[in-house]
Amino acid sequence: MKKPHIVILGAGYGGIMTTVKLQKSLKVEDASITLVNNHDYHYQTTWLHENAAGTIHDEKTRIPIRDLIMNKKVSFIPDTVVSIHPEQKKIKLKENDCLYYDILVIGLGIEPAIPNIPGAEEYSLTVHDINSARYLREHLEFNFASYQNEKEKDPGRLNIVLAGSGYPVIELAGELANRIPELCKAYDVEKSLVRIINLEESSHVFSQFDSQLAEYAMNSLTSRGIEFITGVTPKECREDRIVYEKDHKTKHLLTRTIICTDSVQASSVLEDVSAMNSNGKVDVQKDMRTMEHDNIFVLGSAAQVFSEGRQCSYPPTVRATVQQSAVVAHNIKAILNNEEIIHFHPSFLGTATSLGHNDGISEGTNGRKLFGWKAAFMKIMNENRYLLELGGPSLLMKKGKFNFF
Repeated sequence: MKKPHIVILGAGYGGIMTTVKLQKSLKVEDASITLVNNHDYHYQTTWLHENAAGTIHDEKTRIPIRDLIMNKKVSFIPDTVVSIHPEQKKIKLKENDCLYYDILVIGLGIEPAIPNIPGAEEYSLTVHDINSARYLREHLEFNFASYQNEKEKDPGRLNIVLAGSGYPVIELAGELANRIPELCKAYDVEKSLVRIINLEESSHVFSQFDSQLAEYAMNSLTSRGIEFITGVTPKECREDRIVYEKDHKTKHLLTRTIICTDSVQASSVLEDVSAMNSNGKVDVQKDMRTMEHDNIFVLGSAAQVFSEGRQCSYPPTVRATVQQSAVVAHNIKAILNNEEIIHFHPSFLGTATSLGHNDGISEGTNGRKLFGWKAAFMKIMNENRYLLELGGPSLLMKKGKFNFF
């Protein structure tokens, strides 16, 4: 009898953790497992702001997939998914032959969505993977070096613009505040000439946080040189500036660095499987299967799971994605053995947001708020916990963070 073929697309948090859990729970004779990812490594998305600023090296964030999988149980194909054909249970790949599956797990995550602003596609930068983070870091270093070697100084090279106020923007701002003094020293640039400006369309920044946490974050970042301009409407991105409107007046801000990290959407490949909702995600059932196909699971940032009564959707945190992977792995085994499936019921410990090294804000589900190094410590512990669950003590010791103070 032919073994069922389980195909997992994407080695992000959901895909790689589902793979690890399945290889532990299934025997070789139970099923064949294939993991497809466009790179031969897994990386911590929540560390990308540090890679982009240059406060940690790429190798710290990158984990080789071969170090995580059991070769006897999992086949790994480094390739890019072109399309999915549910009717034929077929996946078209860019470089390899088509794959056929019995059960499909999609953990392709999200991809940047270019803001609908003239020039944004040509002149704005995003931080969505290792390569884009590296590009931003090198872009910043290039502009600092260029500034010192130009006869006519271009102040725009030292003006860094962050658009939006989501979690990635806040964390990147904090890391840049730490990194800029090092860049100034390395390239002999006067620190007072460097500006980091956050442009926000709403009248308030950090509205997603409790008011006390938002105030602390604002004061912390402002004290380290971050400028906030609220109530703006971006109009155009150009090679040497961003044009925006504030108080019915058009303003030009010279800059060679415009960073847009808030606009994201689910991988376009998912449109082959299910209709995207208004948030650019796929609605899934409580067992993490799509509404249309009982042999296709979607998890992670691209999946939208609603609470009981559909009053609200669960936030796509790393912890929630790890919990989803446990549900997916259990349900796949249950399907193979004709056992009862389970539903996703997340347990949240709270949120922690970095504001740079040794600084942050955090709020637990019990309403307890943490500020400064205590919140930063909480975030590091959450990240180390993930590494421990993914690869055990050896991975934690190799890739974990221990710079608590």
